[in-house]
Amino acid sequence: MKSKINFNKKFCIAGGGGFAREVFTLLIDCVKDENINLKDWVRFVMPDKDYLKTEIMGIETICDSEFNPNKHQVVIAIGESRVRKKIVGFFPKETEYATLVHPNVVCSDWVEIGEGSIITAGTILTTNIIIGKQAHLNLHTTIGHDCRIADYFTTAPGVKISGECYFGECVYFGTNASVRQGISITDNVTIGMGGVVVKNIIESGVYIGNPVRKLEK
Repeated sequence: MKSKINFNKKFCIAGGGGFAREVFTLLIDCVKDENINLKDWVRFVMPDKDYLKTEIMGIETICDSEFNPNKHQVVIAIGESRVRKKIVGFFPKETEYATLVHPNVVCSDWVEIGEGSIITAGTILTTNIIIGKQAHLNLHTTIGHDCRIADYFTTAPGVKISGECYFGECVYFGTNASVRQGISITDNVTIGMGGVVVKNIIESGVYIGNPVRKLEK
């Protein structure tokens, strides 16, 4: 699977934190064979209320109100699933979302990934997998066969997901979390770092431990 990038539009990265900077380095790897002046082509997009005209890693920033869907495409480089969903709602309906797939990702022809997704280095996606839009798969994530995953899915580095799993919207896995085969997880669930999921999760919330248990407020 290759990245989906419109080279006729400037490339915007929404966000200015650590993950946004990592996405910029991923983008460099994705376009290394293209004749592109990155300083001219790439912009970081910041919220109007937080905007201070500056540079990030030598790249200019613009504010939300300067974003023009006729001239710009964007990826949302915000790690938190529900925040990412909220930010997508701020952009115009006609916004074009690029999809970034690092060149060393292992991915069969039988994988579908929704628009706006970011698939980082070391990720392995086997076969007959469907992942919704605006997914983030961080370093060395692996996903087994026949998984069905809804929009705004997020993994931190080292997440391991076995085959035939079904996840709802806005599911987040912390670093080194793992999931047994055949597990279903409802919407708006966070699995903490190192969490091990061995049973279906039918209630939204935060789950931690081995095996995971719901963290009560």
